[in-house]
Amino acid sequence: MSTLGIAVIGTGKMGADHVRRIGRTVGGARVVAVADPDGDRVKAVAAGLDGASAHTDPAEAISAPGVQAVLIASPGPAHEEAILHALERELPVLCEKPLTPDPAGALRVMEAEQRLGRRLVQVGFMRRFDAEYERLKELLDAGGIGRPLFLHCRHRNASSPSFFTSEMLITDSVVHEVDAARWLLGQEITAVSVLSPTPSSAAPEGLRDPRLVLLETAGGAIVDVEIFVNCGFGYEVRCEAVGESGSAQIGEGQSMVVRSAGLSSGEIAQDFTVRFADAYDRQLRRWVAAAAQGRVDGPDAWDGYAAAAVSAAGLTAAHSGVRTPVELVERPALYL
Repeated sequence: MSTLGIAVIGTGKMGADHVRRIGRTVGGARVVAVADPDGDRVKAVAAGLDGASAHTDPAEAISAPGVQAVLIASPGPAHEEAILHALERELPVLCEKPLTPDPAGALRVMEAEQRLGRRLVQVGFMRRFDAEYERLKELLDAGGIGRPLFLHCRHRNASSPSFFTSEMLITDSVVHEVDAARWLLGQEITAVSVLSPTPSSAAPEGLRDPRLVLLETAGGAIVDVEIFVNCGFGYEVRCEAVGESGSAQIGEGQSMVVRSAGLSSGEIAQDFTVRFADAYDRQLRRWVAAAAQGRVDGPDAWDGYAAAAVSAAGLTAAHSGVRTPVELVERPALYL
């Protein structure tokens, strides 16, 4: 089997992590080009790769010799341009979320794919590849707890980076629950409400943290998401599905529990790359296998567009305090 040549766009935390995975845990692929506006950083990353070229311009990396697929891990506002460059060359793409920061950009990506007549873009919603989420999806699809009524979700980070904004709680964090809810329930989200308690004293000045986001679905289910990015104690992602005849909960796993001196304590992951390490591996392996055949095996551009549309409604709801409907275009035939 031939080795898939990948251009990685963005060499920050996520991009560097993907480069490491491609080199160490994913077979059938190698990084042949990397791009980042930070010239020193991208050269340092390329220096650790056998024969990879370093670029500050994503378009140059995408057009570099040997590139057969593109992995985009740059900041969200740069995604659309890089995706469109890749589609011009008809290259498979794995794009970290968000697909684009706004629904209009996602629509332009879908239009480019429709002109090609095939799907080439996959969005990095890695929870769909997590073993616990997969088991919950199988249970719900099989009707194991009856018709779903609620999803209760908790998404907590120990602390937020200095650049994190109140808007990013929705567009960069809750967006994962948005996609997971759509996938788990098989339903589109139709409206969003956002409630905000008095901010935590641990939240940086001006950051409305935590928040409670309520999502309504086309099938009549309710999804509530507690987003708390400065909880202080670690990284937690949990989800409980409540149906007409039972419930199921995921995210309670702990790597080790210690019982000593009359106390019991467990370890809590401090970072998403730890909690979802296996999911990232599985996502990348499946994408490489699919990309080698010129197809998508995971959330596609429609899923990225739907998540962007829900996020846009969420931002409106957060600013206005009013329940906001989600506006979606008719789903194109390519994505049915």
